Amino acid sequence: MIRPLYDWTMRLAGHRHAMWAMGFISFIESSIFPVPPDALMMPMVLARRDKAWRIATVCTLASVVGGLFGYMIGYFLWDTIGQQVMDFYGYAAKMEEFAALYNEWGFWIVAGAGFTPFPYKVITIASGVTHLDLAVFMVASVVSRGARFFLVAGLLWYFGPPIRVFIEKHLGLLASAFFALLLGGFAAVRYVM
Repeated sequence: MIRPLYDWTMRLAGHRHAMWAMGFISFIESSIFPVPPDALMMPMVLARRDKAWRIATVCTLASVVGGLFGYMIGYFLWDTIGQQVMDFYGYAAKMEEFAALYNEWGFWIVAGAGFTPFPYKVITIASGVTHLDLAVFMVASVVSRGARFFLVAGLLWYFGPPIRVFIEKHLGLLASAFFALLLGGFAAVRYVM
């Protein structure tokens, strides 16, 4: 099952509209979509190593703008949209407790979620709900998302074809690890919040 999905993603990565698709996924992942943009970014870099830095830039910018959208959901639309998104992920009940952490650790919370598999969308909405200073939010988002996407692009650019062979050889194991990290991120949110 994983192999056809990988092959499809690799074909999509070489498509002329792939950059737009990745930008869109990066944008919506930062506010509502559960699948991280790495799922498309990585094959895109492997398919077009010469565009690695451009891909990382688009992914970062779209993700930060999407994060700003998530912030606005929390800030302006908590009662209508934000509450439903947080309910869907099971985090709404702990928002007040979490808001207190933002008063002290906002930059580091956003930066940590932006760089790790921790669900960034939860943090973007929570940042708006708690009215985290917008400048602090934006700086932490740019730094952490940029570091994450440029690190991934840099590693894939540097290792190139050997890493692609490694990924294709161990696709099942790597897919399992990816989903374990993704689920672990959501589990961590439940534990932390």
